[in-house]
Amino acid sequence: MYTDPAGKFRSQLKAANGEVVAVGSEAYEAKSGALKGIDSVKRNAAEAGIDDLTQG
Repeated sequence: MYTDPAGKFRSQLKAANGEVVAVGSEAYEAKSGALKGIDSVKRNAAEAGIDDLTQG
């Protein structure tokens, strides 16, 4: 988690090697909101589907 230039809280998902593999699209006013968002990703990511938008 980090604060952006506007002072809002944001998150990034990093691989084991430290490389950023996803950036959260939502900025949170409160740190507690960002932590809830991170918790939601942790709980739901394993079950998330993949939308292949390259198929046309």
